[in-house]
Amino acid sequence: MTAPHNTQKLSPSTILLLSVPPLMWAGNAIVGRLVREAVPPMTLNLLRWAIAMAVLVPLGRAAFRAGSGVLLHWRRYAVLGLLGIGMYNSLQYLALQSSTPINVTLVASGMPVWMMLVGRLFFGVAVRRWQVAGAVLSILGVLVVLCRGDVHQLLGLRLVAGDLYMILATIAWSFYSWMLLQPKDVPALRNDWAAFLLTQVAYGLLWSGLFSGVEWSLGAHAIVWSAPVLAALLFVALGPAVLAYALWGVGVGRAGPSVGAFFVNLTPLFAALLSSAFLGESPHAYHALAFALIVGGIAISTRR
Repeated sequence: MTAPHNTQKLSPSTILLLSVPPLMWAGNAIVGRLVREAVPPMTLNLLRWAIAMAVLVPLGRAAFRAGSGVLLHWRRYAVLGLLGIGMYNSLQYLALQSSTPINVTLVASGMPVWMMLVGRLFFGVAVRRWQVAGAVLSILGVLVVLCRGDVHQLLGLRLVAGDLYMILATIAWSFYSWMLLQPKDVPALRNDWAAFLLTQVAYGLLWSGLFSGVEWSLGAHAIVWSAPVLAALLFVALGPAVLAYALWGVGVGRAGPSVGAFFVNLTPLFAALLSSAFLGESPHAYHALAFALIVGGIAISTRR
């Protein structure tokens, strides 16, 4: 498969489609940090997608029709559900237990590097010299975050668990995004965003339930229910889940994963603004340097 999407001119509607999800995902990181002591991370992901599924069922009725391909292509949807529903957000919520929303979203901004590597190694997408140069800058930006802006710490760098979890989440999302372009869905389902997402969520809930079960077997703390926790669950289910995933799927279908990865880099900017407003976690100078390196790298790698 070849993907010339990174040379495609973006329309205003495509820009909007790819800009709203980063805002939602930044909010998701903030909320995940706020409720980290009230809801265990794997359980938070399970509850989030259970609510999202309840919303999607009446909207995605096409998934229940004969010939929808839900059962015929069960392996594909099971993998999409694992990567995009079961793994990505579970690992992000787990990362937020020990890292801040700004750091988590900045580490995730190395996604274009993983997009390029996954596309080349597993989907046969050619890599250009400019993309490699941009990837190097993006990697430098991620290293700035991981060493907290202290060059001397690079030799004895010790990653916090949250940083490692977010790197794994980013790799999972890269595979998920490339798989969205594989033309293996029957048209009736692929052209219905709600049915397509519902199918992924249905399979993803099985994985999320498994991960949550393991979490509870290892001694997870009980959920501390409150009105803010309920509001947080509704937000992460309706905004970062249903709305963001729907827009991301359409946007990636138009522009391709490589271009979509550029817009993901808006997430740390939104996260910095939201963290300052809601968590009192002001960004540091090294955050600005890391963001500049990452965005500069993507600007280079996506040039014609």
